[in-house]
Amino acid sequence: MAASADACTGYDSLGNPYQEFSCTYPFLAPFYFEFEKYRDPLPALHWMQDRPFIPIVAVILYGIGIYYGPKLMENRESWNCKKTLAAWNLFLSVFSFMGAARTVPHVLHDMMNRSVRDCMCADARMGMGSGSTGLWLFLFAWSKFPELIDTFFLIVHKKNVLFLHWYHHITVLLYTWYGFTNASPIGCHMTAMNFTVHAVMYFYYFLMAIKMKPKWFNPMWITFMQISQMIGGCIVTVLGYQYWKIDPDCTLNDGVVLSGFLMYGSYLYLFCQFFVGRFITPRFSASVKKQKTV
Repeated sequence: MAASADACTGYDSLGNPYQEFSCTYPFLAPFYFEFEKYRDPLPALHWMQDRPFIPIVAVILYGIGIYYGPKLMENRESWNCKKTLAAWNLFLSVFSFMGAARTVPHVLHDMMNRSVRDCMCADARMGMGSGSTGLWLFLFAWSKFPELIDTFFLIVHKKNVLFLHWYHHITVLLYTWYGFTNASPIGCHMTAMNFTVHAVMYFYYFLMAIKMKPKWFNPMWITFMQISQMIGGCIVTVLGYQYWKIDPDCTLNDGVVLSGFLMYGSYLYLFCQFFVGRFITPRFSASVKKQKTV
C-alpha cells in the first residue's frame, strides 16, 4: 500500500518539492540505505553543468587509447587477467542490478499513476531526478566513465575493438552527461532500460570469464535485449518529440530529443546488423553448405 504524498515529500536546496520513492511504498524502505533517501540532486547537477569539458576530455583520451593501444600491444604477448576481468564484470552486473531495482519500479509507478505527457515532460528535478531515484540517475551518468575500461580489457587481450563497441561507449557517455545536465524527464526511462540490459549482459560476461556459462544462456538473447532497448529508446524519444512540439510547457530539451533519436536509431541499425552477421548469416550459410553436401 502506498503512503500519502504529503508524508513522503522532500525538498531540494531551492525549495522544490519531490516525492521520495522509498517512502511512497513503505514495504520497500527496508531495502534502501539511509544515504540514498531524500537526496538533493541540485549541488551535483550544478557542479556537472559548470564542467561540460569533463566528458569531452574523457572521450579524447579514450580515442587516443583506442588508436595507440593496439599498436603498443602489437609486438607484446596478450595479458592474462581473466580473473580481474571476471571480477570487473561481476561488479558492473551487481551495480546494474542495484540500479535497475531502484529505477524500474519508479518508472512503472509513474507509468501507472501519471499521464504519458507528464512522464515525457514533467520537470525531472521534482520527480525521478530527486531523492533515492535521483541518486541512481547520477550514479548512472558517472558509470559511463569506468565502463570505458571494457575496451582496455579488449586491447590487452589483443582482441578486435569493433566500431560498434567504441562508437557505443563514446556516444552513450556524451549523451548521458548531456541528458543528465539538462535534467531530461525521459532520462529515467532510458536509465532503467540500460540498467536492466547491463545487469544481464555483464553477468553473462562474468560467467564467460570464469567458464561457467550454462548451455541455455545463449548470447543471442543478450543482443536481442540490446535491440529491444534501442527500439524502446526510439519510441520514448519520438513520444517526447511529439509532446515537445505541441506543448510549450514541456520541459524536455529539443537537443536531448533529437540527439537521443539519432543515437538510438544508429544503435538499432548497428545492433541489428551485428545480430544478422553473428547469428543469422552463419546459420544460413551452414544450412546451405549442409544441403549441398547431402
